[in-house]
Amino acid sequence: MKKSVYRIPQMDCASEEQLIRMKLDGKNEIKNLDFDIPKRTLTIIHTGDSKEIDKELKELNLGSELVSITETNDPVNVVETNKKERKMLWAVLIINFVFFVVEMSFGWISKSMGLVADSLDMLADALVYGLSLLAVGAATVRKKRVAKISGYFQITLALFGLIEVFRRFLGMESLPVFQTMIVVSLLALVANSISLYLIQKSKSKEAHMQASSIFTSNDIVINIGVIVAGVLVYFTQSKYPDLIIGIIIFGIVIRGALRILKLAK
Repeated sequence: MKKSVYRIPQMDCASEEQLIRMKLDGKNEIKNLDFDIPKRTLTIIHTGDSKEIDKELKELNLGSELVSITETNDPVNVVETNKKERKMLWAVLIINFVFFVVEMSFGWISKSMGLVADSLDMLADALVYGLSLLAVGAATVRKKRVAKISGYFQITLALFGLIEVFRRFLGMESLPVFQTMIVVSLLALVANSISLYLIQKSKSKEAHMQASSIFTSNDIVINIGVIVAGVLVYFTQSKYPDLIIGIIIFGIVIRGALRILKLAK
């Protein structure tokens, strides 16, 4: 067997990891995938050459580059690895979906488009994890159909969100409740940190060494962005910081949805 190591510069979030898993799922020559999000690397144990793997990874446009390829005789327990990954995926899916509901609810109550947009980002992650679970043992046609539905669903929600943001830009809306924005975003930040910790823990016995990767996640940067927007709403007494962060997050959700749609081709 061979061990190929790839550097993937744009793999800065657990969602990108799951997209890669779905892209490579079903390829019999691949025996194991080992992700290191902090270092942006992917190690693949496989048979045969790596040309087809190279092609599949490049189609995701994440900047993948083959760093090295060597022979290996390391044993791979695929069944045990898959079992652990399924447990991890269920855990982070539930966390993300619960906070989608929490942020969406408090977002509308507090009139914060930043929270509403962040809730859709959490939903997008939950859908990616759900797709990864469905992909196990599923037929290729079914996987592509589910991926397509998920991608279009995300884009539709994000576009409705953008329309609402622009309506609020032009309308005389009351200020969002900055206290709610800050508190709920702090809770979401904790939830994202736990999710990423679980993901890293599932791949390394020295999980505490992977904790620093929490701070490289796009989701956590988004949470911090909403918190900053809440603070700016308080100091400026303006709705615009909340609307601007909403536009940015909706754009990120659409970008993620377009990547999922690529899997459906």
